[in-house]
Amino acid sequence: MQPPISADTVLQNRYKIIKILGQGGFGRTYLAEDQRRFNELCAIKELIPNATGTSAWEKAQELFAREAAILYQIKHPQIPQFREKFEQDQRLFLVQDYVEGKTYYDLLAERKTVGGAFTEAEVLRLMRSLLPVLDYIHGKGIIHRDISPDNIIMRESDKLPVLIDFGVVKELATRLRSRSTTPETYVGKPGYCPSEQIQTGQAYPSSDLYALAVSAIVLLTGKEPTELFDDNLLSWNWQRWVSVNPRFAQILNRMLSNKPGGRYQSVMEVLEAFDFLNQPTAAKPDLSGMRTVAVGGRLDPVQPPRRQPDPVIPPPRQDSVVDNPLAVGAIAALVVAFAGLGSWALVRTIRNASDSQTQSPPPQTFASPFLTPTPTPNNEPIVFSKRLNLGLSNTATIRGRLKANQTIQYTFDGQEEQSFTAILVEENGVSLSVLGPNQELIDNAARQVSFYEGKLPFTGQYTIELNNLPDIQEAQYILRVRLREPELPTPTPTPTPTEETPTPIEETPTPSDDNVPNSDSPSLSLPPIKVPSILKPTPSEDKTINPTMQPTPQSESDSTTP
Repeated sequence: MQPPISADTVLQNRYKIIKILGQGGFGRTYLAEDQRRFNELCAIKELIPNATGTSAWEKAQELFAREAAILYQIKHPQIPQFREKFEQDQRLFLVQDYVEGKTYYDLLAERKTVGGAFTEAEVLRLMRSLLPVLDYIHGKGIIHRDISPDNIIMRESDKLPVLIDFGVVKELATRLRSRSTTPETYVGKPGYCPSEQIQTGQAYPSSDLYALAVSAIVLLTGKEPTELFDDNLLSWNWQRWVSVNPRFAQILNRMLSNKPGGRYQSVMEVLEAFDFLNQPTAAKPDLSGMRTVAVGGRLDPVQPPRRQPDPVIPPPRQDSVVDNPLAVGAIAALVVAFAGLGSWALVRTIRNASDSQTQSPPPQTFASPFLTPTPTPNNEPIVFSKRLNLGLSNTATIRGRLKANQTIQYTFDGQEEQSFTAILVEENGVSLSVLGPNQELIDNAARQVSFYEGKLPFTGQYTIELNNLPDIQEAQYILRVRLREPELPTPTPTPTPTEETPTPIEETPTPSDDNVPNSDSPSLSLPPIKVPSILKPTPSEDKTINPTMQPTPQSESDSTTP
């Protein structure tokens, strides 16, 4: 193995080594200054292949170029930007942006000194910020392979988590070692990588989710993975150290499944599971105050109906109306009148019913004599909508408060290809999502994060939606938004030819000296004079023109006059 590069050494006549940031069996990481970019800090990773020989070195160069091409495809604000690769003195180097900040492992060590660890809200916010990053790299077919608290940096500038130290260099070294007599090793840290990486060296998107879940329970408990894993039962036993939301614990335990098929298969499945954290747990109905009703029977015995006595009809009197013909006629007339009125009322009722068939009667509510209606609590989130005033500078800073059951939406008009930036400076549990004109996420990296930067894909109205964590009753936030116009290509100036093009001599009569304006007198603009054809010089006369006459070059002020 070659020795480390000493400080003040300049590589490629450009990168000045400052110090060693880290070293392992696969390579080293240096902090350097880029002398061609105003001494900007950068990170240089050196690959250390143990295989020797010409064929091994050629294979190392081939694999190195292939893996560098993969890193070149990654362009995400929460991943250090790849700059270049180079070779020098039989050494292979990768150059990336330097991220200033502390790793989450160092932050955890600081909290453990005072007997603390990360809270559930902090870990949940970390996972919500990193899951879109994993979804981005998984969409390109790239697996990180080495997620752990010491490979996640809290960036000092915006407090966002940045994913560093991809397992590409380690995987490359593993391939090279497998071709030599050195026993093959796996990529990943012990305790954080799943069994498929250890046993077969294979890695899937669910492998990164497994490592992220291990990192989460380490930050929650302040314990190492060896203290949280039960070797006898081959299962994780972390919930005895910390109490969290049961649904959050259920999500973490599924991500920690030893079988790849038992885990979530994609980042979107985890994010969808997180959406259910905002929904309250269904409460069991209180049956203590409810009346017991037998099914299929009656509470009280059926009482037989009382029989009413038959009406007693008195016998007719001798002087009844039956014997009076006038009374019988009056009664008949009354019967006919009542029959007519009844028929008229029946016809009117039928008409009214036919006219009102299209009208639905208002619903009627019948109160139960046994049950008392219980009011149902309204758990629907309260949504506020406000218009975002960006002003002439296309920037805005908003301060506000957000309760657990509230959502606020800031709308603004954007143009296609405009650069857009939204950041929560002090979120305290608040996350933002960016929705397009169709009220859908503009991309996967714009979902429940504290920072987003990108270009607007369409022209229309956009929405910045702010949500609060369910376990926080009220949180303050500071939202900063900026829009920038798309950068137009700078037009290349066309050089103006300096050669003087002679002006062709028109066949017009030469004006006399009397018609030539004096240079001291103001110039006059005269309309062109049409010369009759009979006044044009003949060919013989045209030959008498002095050949030494040259066109008078125009001055710069005349050339600009229309």
